[in-house]
Amino acid sequence: MRVYLLSPYHTGSHKAWSEGYVKNSQQEITLLSMAGRFWKWRMQGGALELAQQLEQTAKEVGKADALLVTDMVNVPALLALARPWLDDVPILLYMHENQLTYPSPPGEKRDLTYGMINTLSMACADRVVFNSQYHLTSFFDELPRLLKHFPDYNHLELIPDLLAKSQVLPVGLDLARLHNYQPIEKPANAPLRILWNQRWEYDKNPREFFDALYGLDAQNLPFEVIVAGENFRQRPQEFEEAESRLGRRLIHFGFAESLEEYARLLWQADVVLSTAHHEFFGISILEALYCGCYPLLPRRLSYPELLPVPYHAAHLYQNDDDLATKLRWAAGNTGAVRATNLRQVVLAYGWQTMAPVYDRVFAEMVAAKR
Repeated sequence: MRVYLLSPYHTGSHKAWSEGYVKNSQQEITLLSMAGRFWKWRMQGGALELAQQLEQTAKEVGKADALLVTDMVNVPALLALARPWLDDVPILLYMHENQLTYPSPPGEKRDLTYGMINTLSMACADRVVFNSQYHLTSFFDELPRLLKHFPDYNHLELIPDLLAKSQVLPVGLDLARLHNYQPIEKPANAPLRILWNQRWEYDKNPREFFDALYGLDAQNLPFEVIVAGENFRQRPQEFEEAESRLGRRLIHFGFAESLEEYARLLWQADVVLSTAHHEFFGISILEALYCGCYPLLPRRLSYPELLPVPYHAAHLYQNDDDLATKLRWAAGNTGAVRATNLRQVVLAYGWQTMAPVYDRVFAEMVAAKR
């Protein structure tokens, strides 16, 4: 089966996901991509470029049997622009995120244009997949409010149809790339190492993360800190303050420029801590778990889905006090923390497991179209 994978925002997790599926699928996957920048323009006008790429590719290798497109694709525009090459070609829309429930930056009002592009794209797709149940549920909880915002012809009756063709399909992970950088065991008396490997952005709530560490510091408990993750704008003030206040405890501070550096930092860490206000899936957390980290995660968003229920009591915190209690315990029980291994949980998300699931979805979709 020939599948075209359209990735107009080809960077970060979008790039890793698309290239991982290309590498591990049994289908014939052709990747059509654009540079990962200017996300609003990708959603508004990216279909112009993708339609040209699609036409050229169809002439070179043949018409697609199916399309896999990300949420950054304006599917109605693509269908109009590439009509001769997409006649009766089933489309699978993969929702990495959506612009209806993704939190707006502080002080900015949500532009409903982009949530509507997502909705129209879902209406055009044959099937829609979300990366987590939380993502799917939160989108459909908000969708009626989006449609009711419009004065007439809002087609609320569309919602059950969209929901009926939607399902959950987790992100596949390339875990093998992390495996080769396992370090020598840390000394038994080494202090607890706490990891931040998420984006340096408002939605990841760095203020609460660093406040928790300041609490440990005030109690003079033994710990060190690894702050990695990517920064897409000026360094947020919370990180400036943390570099000053936690300087003696920092063993790394800044974006890991290479896979080797990133993987080694993960393997060195003991606890991966999230305080996020937004998470549709949680790739960075799962990567840290694979490298042996003990997770401390809020009992909200997609996090309860990442861990089997028996792990929830130990690894999901209810509030700031619960987090402080769990962190104090971890700082005083490094042996128990390092003996905890949740790698088996993460293996379920590896491409070796997930690629055949994706392939079956395509087989079913194409068969239903015939």
